[in-house]
Amino acid sequence: MWTMAAFVRGRVLAAAAVAATAREVPWRLATIGTAALLRSSTGAAGSYLVRAAWQREMRTEAERITVAGKMAQSLAIFESAAAGKATAMACFQCEQTNEGKGCTVVGVCGKTPEVAGQQDEAISLIKAIAQHAVQLKSVGGQVPAHISDLVLETMFATLTNVNFDEERWRRYLDQLRQAKTSLASEAQSLAKNEGIELKPLSGAAGSGPVAVSVVERGLAADSPDPDIYSLCELLTYGLKGMMAYAEHARVLGKRDSEVIDFVYEALAYLGAEEFELGRLLDLCLKTGECNLKVMGLLNEGAIDRYDPPTPTKVVTTYKKGKCILVSGHDLRDLEAVLEATAGKGINVYTHGEMLPAHGYPKLKHHSHLIGNYGGAWQLQKFEFPRFPGPILVTTNCIVEPRKSYAGRIFTTNAVGYKNVTHLENRDFAPLVEQALAMDGFQHDETPEKFTMTGFGHHAVLGIADQVVSAIKDGKIKHFFLIGGCDGSEIERSYYADLADKVPKDCVILTLACGKYRFNKKFEEFGTIAGTGIPRILDVGQCNDAFSAVKIAEALANAFKTDINSLPLSIVLSWFEQKAVSVLLTLLALNVQKIRIGPALPAFVSPTVLNVLVDKFQLTPIADPAADLEAMMNGQ
Repeated sequence: MWTMAAFVRGRVLAAAAVAATAREVPWRLATIGTAALLRSSTGAAGSYLVRAAWQREMRTEAERITVAGKMAQSLAIFESAAAGKATAMACFQCEQTNEGKGCTVVGVCGKTPEVAGQQDEAISLIKAIAQHAVQLKSVGGQVPAHISDLVLETMFATLTNVNFDEERWRRYLDQLRQAKTSLASEAQSLAKNEGIELKPLSGAAGSGPVAVSVVERGLAADSPDPDIYSLCELLTYGLKGMMAYAEHARVLGKRDSEVIDFVYEALAYLGAEEFELGRLLDLCLKTGECNLKVMGLLNEGAIDRYDPPTPTKVVTTYKKGKCILVSGHDLRDLEAVLEATAGKGINVYTHGEMLPAHGYPKLKHHSHLIGNYGGAWQLQKFEFPRFPGPILVTTNCIVEPRKSYAGRIFTTNAVGYKNVTHLENRDFAPLVEQALAMDGFQHDETPEKFTMTGFGHHAVLGIADQVVSAIKDGKIKHFFLIGGCDGSEIERSYYADLADKVPKDCVILTLACGKYRFNKKFEEFGTIAGTGIPRILDVGQCNDAFSAVKIAEALANAFKTDINSLPLSIVLSWFEQKAVSVLLTLLALNVQKIRIGPALPAFVSPTVLNVLVDKFQLTPIADPAADLEAMMNGQ
């Protein structure tokens, strides 16, 4: 693995060799005095300072524009700064970012400049906490579990479409500041007792104001470099996705001290703001490795509590009666809703990424878990108004509620939206009361339709001999993994078109909300002739990429080969930071020839992208028919 990392490092060093002299010294963010779009780590949320001052010298506006121009050649989010224009915010962490460049006025997701600033400050504080955590551990101390839990939850809340509530963010920031102070004090106390003199921390944990916005962090460097900056963002977003999965695992009772130690190690490195190219690359790949472990923990937590998923028919049409809709990923919340509604005459429907819950035996035994309503997250403004009951959003994604249902949508956990009722500690009584007060569906929807889920690695490996025989007999020619995050762009029709064109002697594995592009055609797709094996296998939620990896590894072992030599093609749709962590996992496993779309990440510089293309043969999606032909030919 690390031989591979060394190879990639070499390619980036060669491709980015301009400024070789500057590379002899670590890329170092300057200590900032006052700066445009800089946020003090101790100042009030939303307070922006006005002018950039540098550790060694004051940069003029003309010099700032020159630096921004260099950055803008590789990363379009710097274009406004290069033109000398001020921006209200800066965010380009998701696929839908404005014009494929970056959101600088308001988020396409609906995130306001105020919330964007609060999230920027939260991430800076989390980096500082990580620096203090590493220092505390170096003198024999331990980070209290409640602080690590806060770090996981808050980082998850910074993901796309999770928390838009300014008041909740003010509380998060207060808690983070307290945690930072507590760890710093504890480290100093232990060091004093041991007679150890601690070195002053720099960067995010330093004593002065810190550059926290996306643009200002890129400009606040002695030797600004878009490739270093790009790798920092790739690492940050990969960590965000991994930490979201770690938070989901924690909710199911699964923790791992090595995972938390790595989280602090990587975030502390980002917080110290002294970067070396090879170290950044190593940390990106190590994030992928660690994410596989985290997804495994999450899988283990779900199976321990609910038993392994089994293939299950799920009704996708509604039934007469009172109802509640549960969206997101959190199975514990769904379980609590089912328990709270037992015997009350309320039907419970899943939505979005909650669909795979129907495959778990200890959830589907609740007879009032009636079916799945609607499709992927981006359709909620059209689907939620028609749902005649209350709606609970347990994790991402939430979008701004329309007035027609704003009074009956609830959030829990890290999710939040201004003026939306937030429920804590799984007290879902208000949800149940509202369901009982509403009329619900007045009749059964006909004709009844269904899809299937529950094809995790336990289920698929249970028929491994049958699958292997079908491959050897030529009944299965190829496997396609088509899935990932969905979104609203018209280009995402590619995934449905591709699935429709896949030959009838091929199997499609799918996962995450990208499955909704074609999973309701389950009956149309049918089975592999002469086998009874369904042509669409819904592996589960996005984190169930773990199951997809296990299935691929088992097939590779059966044929005494590696994953890249299997008749398997991977076509991913990405949207947010969980998808980034999954991609890093696949790269850490050295999986080749992944196709990704609908657009490439705005935070990846051309040089970094070229390395991913050269080393891993990462390819953007193009024409479905041409891509299919290439994949069938092993390309």
